[in-house]
Amino acid sequence: MAYATTNPPKLMIPRMGAGTALWAYTSTDVHTTVAGADYFSNGDALGMEVGDVILVSKSSATIGTTVHYVSVVTAGGAATVAAAILA
Repeated sequence: MAYATTNPPKLMIPRMGAGTALWAYTSTDVHTTVAGADYFSNGDALGMEVGDVILVSKSSATIGTTVHYVSVVTAGGAATVAAAILA
């Protein structure tokens, strides 16, 4: 399944100063799909920045949560995330 801008990640804790923000995202996609290049097609518009942390929750089949971080944000475009912790 592909990312839908109608189900964006939610900003849970905004960044303070030079700190990072915490986002939450729920999808039926597995973590490896979410970690694909430019998965969050509107990441820049949402305000994602490199280093932000995203809790990715899978809501079907093998339910679980993984921790990711934003690794790339294209100006005016997409954000790419990478897995930070897999347990």
